[in-house]
Amino acid sequence: MTIAAEASMLNPLTLFLAADPVVKAIMVGLAVASLWSWAVILDKAVRFASLNRQASAFEKAVGSGRSLEDIAAQAGPDPVHPLPRMLVVALADWREARARGPLTEGQANMLMARIDRALDSLIAREGQRVENGLGVLSVVATASPFIGLFGTVWGIMNAFGAIAAAQNTNLATVAPAISEALFATALGLAAAIPAYMAYNAFSIDAGKFTGRLESFADDLQAAVARRLGGPSAPAPQPAADYSRREL
Repeated sequence: MTIAAEASMLNPLTLFLAADPVVKAIMVGLAVASLWSWAVILDKAVRFASLNRQASAFEKAVGSGRSLEDIAAQAGPDPVHPLPRMLVVALADWREARARGPLTEGQANMLMARIDRALDSLIAREGQRVENGLGVLSVVATASPFIGLFGTVWGIMNAFGAIAAAQNTNLATVAPAISEALFATALGLAAAIPAYMAYNAFSIDAGKFTGRLESFADDLQAAVARRLGGPSAPAPQPAADYSRREL
């Protein structure tokens, strides 16, 4: 067999066209799954980069010494990013409670509990939002190798049947059929490996971002608690070292 013939035999398009209909369907499904996972990978990469960039800018503003009221006013009444939204929610509850006059100890505790529930709810929703799409990567990463293996087993069964019918076990006769069958496993691995790596990377990123939100919520509640301890104190400020925390 010439080198040109061998190259033609290993051409993906040639292997696909020569495959059994069932194996062809499996190959098409794996190709679609791979494209779907890559779409999710690119989307999540862009979203995480944007979220972290905006979070860093917000942390820099908080650490600059400006009042939180000014920062919240700059963010607007309904910020898109969760960090300024947490600040807006906490300050809104604070202003609403202070508008009624001096707070008793019980009212102060109720205010802290209300802020805590609001921030926890916001963090939970944001945690779910940043994890959207990871299920697709998990399914592709775990199922694709087995689907590809099924295609390979099916293709080898058909290949051996054809070889038996031809009564020819020459390597030149066996190799093309085996190559067609193994191509399904190769496609399964090609779909699974990037999905598996991206799933683990984005899961870590999602956990870090959620931790970032929780850290800011803790600092924000501590600032409100300090404000409650001294009614004449200035506007609540998170811990000074917050802006230096890494994601």
